[in-house]
Amino acid sequence: MPRRNELEHKALHVIVNNGNDGVLQSELWRKLDATSREGSRIALKLETKDLIRREKELYEGRWTYRLFPKRKPASLNSIINSPCLMCSNDARCGAWSTISPNECQKMTQWLLDLAKGETESSGEI
Repeated sequence: MPRRNELEHKALHVIVNNGNDGVLQSELWRKLDATSREGSRIALKLETKDLIRREKELYEGRWTYRLFPKRKPASLNSIINSPCLMCSNDARCGAWSTISPNECQKMTQWLLDLAKGETESSGEI
């Protein structure tokens, strides 16, 4: 029988891989080949550790929980247009140097554009 930490790790992996759709707690048990009792305990433990959130849902006439990850894995898409990737000052740039991301106009503008795009896509204007 796998150790509880291993099951928690596998469960978190399954939940994260389902992304924004989440996964039903009952589906999770089946994917882990665990009992409903083990599945419930794992879900509660992950929620207690603030790694997932659970939302109550009526599914096929029965109440269950849909599990969502609190954090999503980072992707290259999040930094693909960053001005730092092609900056000529890259070698001299650093937190304690004279050239710093804190004072970089290109970085500031990129972050402002990114924030503006997120508010527009979420319907906030």
